[in-house]
Amino acid sequence: MTTKRENQADAFLHAWEIINKDVSIPPEEKEGILKLIKVLVEISESSPSFREKDAEDKLYTQDIVSKHSLMTLVKQQADELNSLKTLSLNLTSSLDLQTVLDAVVSEAMHLVKNARAAHIFLYSHGKLNFGASLNAEGLKNKPLALPRPEGLTYFVANSREKLIIEDIAHHPIYKNINKNWNGSIISVPLKFNNSIVGVMNLSRSTIGGFSRAELRLIGLLADQAAVAISNASLHKIVAEQANTDSLTGLPNRRALEDRLQEEIRYSKRMKSQFAVVMMDLDGFKAVNDIFGHVIGDEVLHSVFSYLAENMRATDFLARYGGDELTLIMRESGLETATIVTAKIVELMKDFSFPFPANKKADLGITAGIAIYPIHAQNAGDLLRAADSSLYQGKKHNRGSFVVAKAATGPLRQATVRQNDKE
Repeated sequence: MTTKRENQADAFLHAWEIINKDVSIPPEEKEGILKLIKVLVEISESSPSFREKDAEDKLYTQDIVSKHSLMTLVKQQADELNSLKTLSLNLTSSLDLQTVLDAVVSEAMHLVKNARAAHIFLYSHGKLNFGASLNAEGLKNKPLALPRPEGLTYFVANSREKLIIEDIAHHPIYKNINKNWNGSIISVPLKFNNSIVGVMNLSRSTIGGFSRAELRLIGLLADQAAVAISNASLHKIVAEQANTDSLTGLPNRRALEDRLQEEIRYSKRMKSQFAVVMMDLDGFKAVNDIFGHVIGDEVLHSVFSYLAENMRATDFLARYGGDELTLIMRESGLETATIVTAKIVELMKDFSFPFPANKKADLGITAGIAIYPIHAQNAGDLLRAADSSLYQGKKHNRGSFVVAKAATGPLRQATVRQNDKE
């Protein structure tokens, strides 16, 4: 009677004979294919349905060792491993959130045939916000539509399960859409540590289901994307905290220094100017002396928030230290800087704060202005020029502003003439 072990040996030897005779398979690939056959045979023999007739065993052996099926399986696994390697490299190469999101949609477009568009929406506190997109024409970060409360993306975010729609045009979830949408779509939740961090939608121009290989790769991408997005989001939060003043919520001095360098690079590239305005809160010492530092901190937060809300969208306002603020105005010369600064000084006259016992305090702004590259050629000198003019304002012209003096340029090296030595 033929034993199970003998059946396994016969199948293994028969497989090896077929592959060994096939000269089209490179020698270095034959060993890997043989290992694969061995695994398939062992899996089959371990199942309860192994005890079959000899004829069925022979048919099974011939099937698993057929050149076409084996090479297709090996190629498929190799492609999936290569895709996984590419995904890992691309999604872990950056901690910048937008870079990560762009990489995810780019990879998604390569995973299925006839891909039309890939979208990612970030999920936080029950709301979805646009993250990134890419379509077949190469158009980036232009969402086709925003998520509807009763739509596909919110459904997947709330259900935490993927949803495949094989025919968009005839699916109930799209019945209220006026646009003539068609094709198919898969929506996948991006889960990390049992939390939903986003939803990825991948649509095709053709109707029908997705293959097992496509679903495996989409699942791998979703898993990797969730980890990468979580890491990038955490990095963004930590970076923002490191660059934010804890009392006022404004950018701090570290963020200011980074922004100054960015503005210098921008101005050099665009051959433009920018303004730096150093501001000091007049009357703040009296607030601390009369009401204490707790009220003083509340006043600082209130004043700085009040000013920040009235800044232009292109302006950058940071806390320099104590009761001092620094304002950077991109592409602004002296004329613009003086107009804006004058408005800020006037703006403070309308500020009010509910001091205890209905008491009042006279608060105002004194400022100093410096323009790049008129008054300085680097960030440090520019801040010093603005700070020096602020000092002059505090000394001679409180409640107004002073413009820095023109830069004198570097000192020339002194030369000693022969007659001076004598």
